[in-house]
Amino acid sequence: MCRHNLPKYVFILAAIGSAVGLGNIWRFPYVAYEGGGGAFLIPYLCALLTAGIPLLFLDYAIGHRFRGSAPLAFRRMHRAAEPLGWWQVLICVVIAVYYAVIVAWAAMYTWFSARLTWGAGNENDFFFTDFLQMGDPADGLSGTFVPQVGVPLGVVWFVVIVIMALGVKRGIGAANMILMPLLTVMFVILVVQALFLPGALDGLDAFFAPNWDALANPAVWASAYGHIFFSLSVAFGIMVTYSSYLKRKTDLTGSGLVVAFANSSFEILAGIGVFAALGFMAQAAQTDVAGVATSGIGLAFVAFPTIVSQATGGSIIGVLFFGALVFAGITSMISILEVIVSALQDKLGWRRLNTTLVVSIPFAIISMALFSTTSALVVLDTTDAFVNSFGIMAVAFVTVVVVSWVLFKLPTLQEHLNRRSSLRIGMIWRLLVSMLAPLILGYLLFSEFQTKLAEPYGGYPGWLLGVFGWGMVALLVVGGVLLSLLPWSNKSHAKDDPGYDEFLVDEAYEPDTETGSVRVQKGAQR
Repeated sequence: MCRHNLPKYVFILAAIGSAVGLGNIWRFPYVAYEGGGGAFLIPYLCALLTAGIPLLFLDYAIGHRFRGSAPLAFRRMHRAAEPLGWWQVLICVVIAVYYAVIVAWAAMYTWFSARLTWGAGNENDFFFTDFLQMGDPADGLSGTFVPQVGVPLGVVWFVVIVIMALGVKRGIGAANMILMPLLTVMFVILVVQALFLPGALDGLDAFFAPNWDALANPAVWASAYGHIFFSLSVAFGIMVTYSSYLKRKTDLTGSGLVVAFANSSFEILAGIGVFAALGFMAQAAQTDVAGVATSGIGLAFVAFPTIVSQATGGSIIGVLFFGALVFAGITSMISILEVIVSALQDKLGWRRLNTTLVVSIPFAIISMALFSTTSALVVLDTTDAFVNSFGIMAVAFVTVVVVSWVLFKLPTLQEHLNRRSSLRIGMIWRLLVSMLAPLILGYLLFSEFQTKLAEPYGGYPGWLLGVFGWGMVALLVVGGVLLSLLPWSNKSHAKDDPGYDEFLVDEAYEPDTETGSVRVQKGAQR
């Protein structure tokens, strides 16, 4: 499969679309608020500059240098590293299956907002009881179908499958060029509206007022680093895959800085909009912002509907907010699916449309089977908590250790970045990737492991945590190894890679799309 030579501006929009997801809107504001408000910007910027951007550059270098999906790129780096790529692919498989249902919820709430369907004062019961029809986890998994979730979930999958089937340029690229500007415009309008709500200044004061004492708390710094790892989509295989589509002569570090700071700017914008709205909610409830501040699903589907019910012009705020969630969710979801489709295309040598349908249709069926039922929220919450903690962070930790200390590839990757980029990197980048990143990731993993062992997550039954929590984590690792053992198709240009010479892959040399060997372009000189 030949790579796509994606224009830089399309890549940047797609990369920003991947990075800007649901977590930017419903997670970052609360993380910042809990981490010291305005003071949190210090550890946040430190995490961005010392971990987020360096690891983003690492992903770009691997994908662009070795010109392949995550498994192929790691295989070309070294055959023994291929399981790392499949580990990342399987993480995307799990996330794709449950991510779609959150987009479906947001789509329904966009419609509900226009009509205030939930009824004033009934926002909490409406979401959990009327909309999700949530059952008791202790009663086991229920197969009871919930149509108001299942139907929009099917529509979401249909839209995403169409985008994926159209290909990288006509599908993913075009979707991001439409959705990202719309998302930005919608969210700016939402923020402006929120700023004019009564009590908005109280919310902004709670969000930005610095609590300098929080900087002495190691947990705050760990929270900042943990958020950055998730926010920039590093170690998902996404940026490795997207960067493999770039033209040879592309400014990698310059593009990375644009993506990183665009993502952070959107997070700050989300914080302003969300806390302005929470300030209004606190004033209406005659309490302080701390009494209404929350994150995640509670913020999106309980707190914001409450704001919509109480605010003048609340329906417009609701449509903008939930519409933004839909757009952000779709751009992230197609990037997640692209990791899987690209990997199987490389491995099996199939055509784009065939691979897309073989991947997406079974995933859609599994997604609807698991998350269109009354047990949806419990399964989603458990899987998300464990896959994020012991999937993404674990593979990021193993990847930086293997690339830095086992394969010693950082000098090669540094040279590749510097040969093509406006911002040259040096020893500091290598130290951040090889020393600081493993230390921080190791600390986060150890802390999370202690927390999960100390008490059952969410108070859920042991069997549920064993299947959708610890069992899912183990399956990711074992599955990654098993997939790497499968033979590459004879049609795949990666089969055995006998002649692939990484050091010749520069502006004058490119991998042969049939054999995987390096061929000299006509007229090129050493």
